[in-house]
Amino acid sequence: MSSKRISMSDIVLGQPLQWDIFGADGNLLLRRGFVVNNAHQVEVLIERGLYVDGDLMENASRDKKIPKVVEQPSVVRIISQIRNDLRALSYNLNSVENPRDKFLTLAKYVLLATRIDMDVALGCILLHQEGNYSSRHCVDTAVVAIVIGRALKKSEDELILLAAACLTMNLSMLRQQERLQEKSESLSAEEQELIFRHPQESVQQLLSVGVNDEQWLSWILHHHENEDGSGYPAKKRSAEIPQNAKIISIADRYCARVCARSYRKSLLPNAALRDILIGGKNTVDMMLLTLFIRELGTYPIGTFVRLEDGAIGVVTSKGATTTTPYVHCLLGPRGVPLAAPIKRDTQKPLHAIREVLHRDQIVMRFSMRQLWGDVAAQ
Repeated sequence: MSSKRISMSDIVLGQPLQWDIFGADGNLLLRRGFVVNNAHQVEVLIERGLYVDGDLMENASRDKKIPKVVEQPSVVRIISQIRNDLRALSYNLNSVENPRDKFLTLAKYVLLATRIDMDVALGCILLHQEGNYSSRHCVDTAVVAIVIGRALKKSEDELILLAAACLTMNLSMLRQQERLQEKSESLSAEEQELIFRHPQESVQQLLSVGVNDEQWLSWILHHHENEDGSGYPAKKRSAEIPQNAKIISIADRYCARVCARSYRKSLLPNAALRDILIGGKNTVDMMLLTLFIRELGTYPIGTFVRLEDGAIGVVTSKGATTTTPYVHCLLGPRGVPLAAPIKRDTQKPLHAIREVLHRDQIVMRFSMRQLWGDVAAQ
């Protein structure tokens, strides 16, 4: 394939793309036929550096034909690309040009993924746990923080900064974090000190490469402070902690609990929520936590459940209440794999949720694409 970088003039708002579009690393990001509907999407896409097959582009231009098939981009692919790009950027921070702009571009891409399909973006937290933990955790945290931020009707500019703060919250310990997350024994005094210092050191690293946005840095500095003053690094109390730092804190705690470790299973999503609720009575802003649980539901998207009729499936979207989401069943009542996932409304008594299951209890293989279609293609 002869790669050709595209420009603003190559994407026409409201018209299907005439070619598949690839990232700089060759990964497919947008399929031919996807319709870009607003200028902001175009800006975000072009900032990334996008390429097409030069020969196909030339042929399409010559033939003046526009495909009739309209496809959504894959949220799973976009999030995977953000994770990879974040890791590369963070590990090579001092050798890249304009790191501030690059972090903001990645933050905009997180917003784009959630705007395309929030359910799939949330599903990635539980169902797409492949790859480097440290960068994956930051992206997952950004997705959850955006959910809370949108519920609070924050502006798009503030959401971009909030996502950027999530992506860079652990900047100073990303390399060590991968090693620490695999440990089964207690942390050493040196490791505990590393964790205690990481908010200030992450801020210092960002300042050293030209990131001087006061709010962005403040949210990172305060994201481990607690309501009762028991947090770190400055033991700030409720009113002294910025609201967005509190949002990052809640999202960070949840995503860490539902991630599998080498020495323990991940917590079941509903158990993770309960753990934060019970353990955080004095440390977490209860108004924000209540909002968080309302937005994610008692059974967050990606949760495996057994229904009253015995069928087993995955929560794929919110329902009428926080306890009655929609589920796509993978196994029928007798444990036989279904030819295709069947959507169930858990408000109905026969399809009510009986229990939550761990992924290890699911014996069949499936893909996110089976649940959500092309928008979740890997």
